[in-house]
Amino acid sequence: MFHIVLHEPEIPHNAGAAGRLALATDSTLHLIEPLGFSLDDKHVRRTGLDYWKDVKLRVWPSLEALQENAGPTARFWFLSTKGTASPWTTAFQPGDYLVFGRETKGLPEELVRSAADRALRIPMAPGGTRSLNLSTAIAIVLYEAARQQHPDW
Repeated sequence: MFHIVLHEPEIPHNAGAAGRLALATDSTLHLIEPLGFSLDDKHVRRTGLDYWKDVKLRVWPSLEALQENAGPTARFWFLSTKGTASPWTTAFQPGDYLVFGRETKGLPEELVRSAADRALRIPMAPGGTRSLNLSTAIAIVLYEAARQQHPDW
């Protein structure tokens, strides 16, 4: 249904959790290298439980390689604390790519700037936290997109 893209992920638990979210929503998980862990890592398998083998997983050498493969009509949404639009006001479509950055740095600033019209920010109360855990952020945005497509779930 959707594409979850982790740009240079560092923590295997988050990749495992993203895999479970992908499987639960019939989505594909894309990992952009370099990865901060091995896909054979026991932590990825542990977090993904026995589902990991069923996850639709693709690994790419770069975001550009994924974008070229996706084609010119593919819609990429970039999640960042620097984004201005909200997922609540975004009209997602099946096949959209939801791109999340590294746990410690997020997406590269130049990428977010170049895609400002497609940069989304998860709303948070002022004065709270600067950011959310990666797998939590994925779940929030992915399920908003899924809700729009399948309100009867």
